Amino acid sequence: MKRLALLFVFVLLSLPVLPVQAQVTETIAHRHMIAAANPHAAEAGLEMLRAGGSAVDAAIATQMVLGLVEPESSGIGGGAFMLVYDGKSRKTTSFDGREMAPASATPGMFLGPDGKPRAHFDAIPGGLSVGIPGVVRMLDLAHRKYGKLPWARLFQPAIKLAEDGFPVGPKLARTISSFTAGAKMPDIKSHFYHPDGTPLQEGETYKNPEYAASLRKIAAEGPDGFYKGDIAQAIVDAVQHAPGQQGGMTLADLANYRAQERDPVCGGYREYHVCSMGPPSSGGIAVLQILGELQRFPASQLAPGTISDAHLFAEASRLAYADRAKYLGDPAFVHVPVAGLIDRNYIASRAALIDPAKDMGTADAGTPPDEKHARYAPQVSPVLHGTSHMTIVDDSGDVVAMTTSVEFIFGAEIMARGFILDNTLTDFSFQPVRDGLPVANAPAPGKLPLSAMSPTIVFDKDNRFLLSVGSPGGPAIIDYVAQTLSAILDGKMSPKDAISMPRELNMNGATLLEKGPGVDQLAAGLTAMGHTVQIPSQEGSGLHGIMKVKGGYIGAADPRRDGIALGD
Repeated sequence: MKRLALLFVFVLLSLPVLPVQAQVTETIAHRHMIAAANPHAAEAGLEMLRAGGSAVDAAIATQMVLGLVEPESSGIGGGAFMLVYDGKSRKTTSFDGREMAPASATPGMFLGPDGKPRAHFDAIPGGLSVGIPGVVRMLDLAHRKYGKLPWARLFQPAIKLAEDGFPVGPKLARTISSFTAGAKMPDIKSHFYHPDGTPLQEGETYKNPEYAASLRKIAAEGPDGFYKGDIAQAIVDAVQHAPGQQGGMTLADLANYRAQERDPVCGGYREYHVCSMGPPSSGGIAVLQILGELQRFPASQLAPGTISDAHLFAEASRLAYADRAKYLGDPAFVHVPVAGLIDRNYIASRAALIDPAKDMGTADAGTPPDEKHARYAPQVSPVLHGTSHMTIVDDSGDVVAMTTSVEFIFGAEIMARGFILDNTLTDFSFQPVRDGLPVANAPAPGKLPLSAMSPTIVFDKDNRFLLSVGSPGGPAIIDYVAQTLSAILDGKMSPKDAISMPRELNMNGATLLEKGPGVDQLAAGLTAMGHTVQIPSQEGSGLHGIMKVKGGYIGAADPRRDGIALGD
């Protein structure tokens, strides 16, 4: 319970106090653009675009800097999903760098001695929760196909910044200050606290020569410099000898990790074509389901900020999250009825359950086509993550939407060679069996945990790139992305306004309304329709988006974090 309370303290303290609408900016560019979660990271990506690099090149440079300046959210010790649109072939693909369970994982690894699930936050710190990091292999796989600049060149901005130092940004400073549990972990304390125990403050210079050395090795040796040799040994040692609880990851686990190129999940929404990430992420399927269910209603009923929009969105979201909890998992281990879940007729049947005047209450999962082999019990959804997102368009019109994560705040709260290690194994269901039925997202050796990451690209009626968005936020990512897409496509809002607007979401429980103008009236209207309404101070979104307009692009970054959009 103490760690649960700390989570809510972190969420409240790590976000701006001023109204988000007062801080958001919108950037216009004609040739190329990047929107990312930190100015240093965005500048590194822009440097690659200006050098003639591809969107994938820019993403690699951006990620390496994010692991330094936003280590609480992502880094080379974590995983990522990347969606890539090839402007020349006009085809979209995706790359899966999700963290994998080591060979030592077992279905009951997060059960206590009494056979009951452990408290979620108690399972995070230490080595037990660490999955085999996937982002480096994934970026190499994408670079081999879409890279233009030399691999080593992409690491130079992060190496220089790690050696020379940078002023600690607002988000990192807030995180260090508010997440006091991290101070009890030796790696976090040595990197982000002064010798007298006080946390680093905003504007203080932070250097990480260990991280620079790791990046130099990976730049020179490629991904084998990470998955084999000294860095791999450091990861294994950190996991196996972590304070509190140890994990069983081995050198063989790291050496055998492989990223994958996968087909995205795509579907229509009104006159648009939408592509996002498929399993082991639930994001793409859930976003397509929410949009598909909203398609039953005219756009006039989906005007942002109205009671009808909030109600209809909450109902569609309930239905999608119910299916997510039951059917989604690693497709290498469980049958995921992807085609059935995004089948138009099935989605229409789910949309018919929405009463425009009344909240349905907790939704049950449906029965999609091809469900007959998917006999699973629904899992209990995990909590908020430490995650980041970037969206990039290069000179050739190629687009990258990449969501990247170490899972919780500072991951497992242990480090190896200057970088945070993830705690992604806690994305598995802690209960492998519920009510006598297996849970699709139960742990297993070599299995990928379920994710909600939803990097998304939208095309117009002529199949030309129109829009790309994505966000951090744990399971709420799905709603953050879907709400933003609806606000832009149905509400005709600009990316700036849609990204900064107060969030509305429902993960098949209470309807959450972020504080903002008119929220009390909105809450009263929804309560009268039967909703149980909660009003958090601010939501944890970190949306970044780019939209094609006449003569170029416009981009925007979520004012709730330190992000920025840059371009030429």
